[in-house]
Amino acid sequence: MTRQHNAEPTGDALELAVTGQADSTPDVIDGVGFARLYGEPLFKLPNDLYIPPDALEVFLEAFEGPLDLLLYLIRKQNFNILDIPMAQVTRQYLEYVDQIRVHNLELAAEYLLMAAMLIEIKSRMLLPARPAEAGEEAQDPRAELVRRLLEYEQIKLAAYELNTLPQLGRDFVRTQIYIEQSIVTRWPEVHVPDLQAAWADVFKRAKLIQHHKISREELSVREHMTGILRRLQSAKFVEFADLFDPARGVPVLVVNFVALLELAKETLIEITQAEAFAPIYVRLAYSPT
Repeated sequence: MTRQHNAEPTGDALELAVTGQADSTPDVIDGVGFARLYGEPLFKLPNDLYIPPDALEVFLEAFEGPLDLLLYLIRKQNFNILDIPMAQVTRQYLEYVDQIRVHNLELAAEYLLMAAMLIEIKSRMLLPARPAEAGEEAQDPRAELVRRLLEYEQIKLAAYELNTLPQLGRDFVRTQIYIEQSIVTRWPEVHVPDLQAAWADVFKRAKLIQHHKISREELSVREHMTGILRRLQSAKFVEFADLFDPARGVPVLVVNFVALLELAKETLIEITQAEAFAPIYVRLAYSPT
């Protein structure tokens, strides 16, 4: 008696039985997975993979604001910006606003404000114009909008010109050179003969360059005579050696000694000595009252 086992069909066999043909997608493409999931290579898409409808969106035109969209509609159809057909432009503008309201309500708020302005301008153009005063032209409801569009276009063209200029990191890069600098300072080796030769050269140049400055000192005998008299007025007797200051030099000592002799000659002072080899003293001459 034979017993038959009915094995359940595998996934590939079941797919083959239903569709009549096997999946031709290889499990491994050149040994490299087409994606990674949590760091692991993924070689085959899972059967329960869900892709949302808005996962892939293609934007043919991207605008930076309501003025940009309005300027695009005017230039695309070659309208005269000084004579804008408000009916056609407003209709096309509202169609674009309806599309962006579906995806981004916050972004559509800015465009809705411009749409309200366009509708207001259109309604003002349908009303009869107010009579202008004498010497004044009737004001066009589109004038303010035209002014804003022209200013925006000028700024946009200027931004485009600036973008064409070379930019660092986009069009060129700066060359950087790294120089390795040693931290340890290396001093040059100096030998004794080199140091002696350098000193001899400096000494030789010092001998060639010498300066001698000769100054003439004006010494007055009368001034020294006055100084001696003032010195003797404060003391009764002054020793002869105390009247001379060797630190002032020989010329001053000579002039001071000549002044002392002149005072003695004119009997204004007296030079006395108690005995031989005794100290010599100088005092003012005695004058009877």
